[in-house]
Amino acid sequence: MKSLSNRTIWGYRRENGRVGVRNYVAILPLDDISNAACEAVAAHIQGTIALPHAYGRLQFGADLELHFRTMIGTGANPNVAACVVIGIEPLWTQKVVEGIAKTGKPVAGFSIEGNGDIATVAAASRKAKEFVHLASEQVRVECPLTDVWVAAKCGESDTTTGLASCPTVGNMYDKLVPLGLYGCFGETSELTGAEHLAAARAVSPEISAKFMKTWSAYQKDVIEAHKTSDLSDSQPTKGNIAGGLTTIEEKALGNLEKIGKQIKYIDVLEPAEAPARGAGLYFMDTSSAAAECCTLQAAAGYVIHCFPTGQGNVIGNPIMPVIKISGNPRTVRVMSEHIDVDVSGIVRREMTIDQAGDLMIDTIARTANGRFTAAEALGHREFVMTKLYRSA
Repeated sequence: MKSLSNRTIWGYRRENGRVGVRNYVAILPLDDISNAACEAVAAHIQGTIALPHAYGRLQFGADLELHFRTMIGTGANPNVAACVVIGIEPLWTQKVVEGIAKTGKPVAGFSIEGNGDIATVAAASRKAKEFVHLASEQVRVECPLTDVWVAAKCGESDTTTGLASCPTVGNMYDKLVPLGLYGCFGETSELTGAEHLAAARAVSPEISAKFMKTWSAYQKDVIEAHKTSDLSDSQPTKGNIAGGLTTIEEKALGNLEKIGKQIKYIDVLEPAEAPARGAGLYFMDTSSAAAECCTLQAAAGYVIHCFPTGQGNVIGNPIMPVIKISGNPRTVRVMSEHIDVDVSGIVRREMTIDQAGDLMIDTIARTANGRFTAAEALGHREFVMTKLYRSA
């Protein structure tokens, strides 16, 4: 077997040099009222995937910037071979097209206003068919494993998450990030109670201060501004409590195990912001809701997601394969169809965390080579935009 530093996978080398592990032709609605047209195109043209969502109208300021960043980043993700963008108005549609085009990949835009659904769907379908032919002829090539960008978050956590599945992901990061992997963790609210430990894992005092500023702003502008009494209705969740996590502090300590024991994160990213400081681990300011976090990380360019779960979360993503890891023997037994990596041997003292980390790396490589994750096989394609405040 090759050493980790020489380990390779077979992926799609894109025009901008990035490596994708899937080969989608995405039909991307700029706004909610373009969903029907996009879904019609995807129904007509095999080999395409529509990404309907709920927003895109009358947003402004930072919320609009995030919307564009997420739209452009989704179309630009290396798992997307080509993209058709459909919007109600031409100017905003073209802005997304131009953003995606900077990657060099094939992209085209269509606006419904002045044309109507039928004409738009017909024109977009012709272009989508052309893109499917292009994508279907692309061939996987051998690439370094560390060219695959890997994100992580956890969900439906319990006591086994902090003891087994999160440390498994952390062990993987400890092994691959020093070799040149791009990693990412987030879930700003779920670091509450461990924020001082997270700040201490920054690569420099400057980045530590940037993290604390981000975490404090979330507490002030989101949590304190909108809570009714505390976070007990949401953090921890009812599932977390049933799994033995009684406080957000306990949950946060387990959550932080995902970033390993040795590496330090090198920057703090805005939601859906692509990393720009080179290879390394990044923190992204995200919601702790699974679908929102995964959507933001995919928009930042991550192509595989590692998702530790205790009680059993079923999340997937339409363009980024989500690998489920669980250390809960009951979950592995009763929800086996959702679990890709069984590390329950850790809690039975039959497996070490180091061995679990190696298993995680093997599963990432197999997924990169084309193996469907459980979420993909079961049709989970949750795509949820993050909205910062009410529209105009």
